[in-house]
Amino acid sequence: MAVMADTDIQDAMKQAASGAAEILRGLSNADRLLLMCQLSQGEASVAQLEEAVGIHQPTLSQQLGVLRRLKLVETRRTGKQIFYRIGDPRIFALLNTLYDLYCPQAGDNHVD
Repeated sequence: MAVMADTDIQDAMKQAASGAAEILRGLSNADRLLLMCQLSQGEASVAQLEEAVGIHQPTLSQQLGVLRRLKLVETRRTGKQIFYRIGDPRIFALLNTLYDLYCPQAGDNHVD
C-alpha cells in the first residue's frame, strides 16, 4: 500500500507542477503580466485595459485571448462590452508575491 501512496503523491505532484508551469508560461509575457497586474485591481473592460496599460489592438486582444485560453481570466459580457477579471484567488497570491519581489516601493530607491 505504501508504494501505491507514493505513486499517487508523485502523480499529484506532476499534475500540480504541470498546472503551475502552465500559469507561469501564461505570465511569462510582459504584456500579459501587465494586464494581469491591472486586473488584480479589479474587473475592467477591454477599453479600460487599453487605456490603463497602453497596449493597443490587436496585441491587446491577442494577449487577452491567451489569458482566456489558459483560464487565467474570466469574462462577462454586457451588451457589446466584454469585462475581464481574475477568478482564481491563487493568481492573486502569485501576483502579490511578484509585486512584493519586483515592483518598486515608495521610498525604495536602492539596488540589491
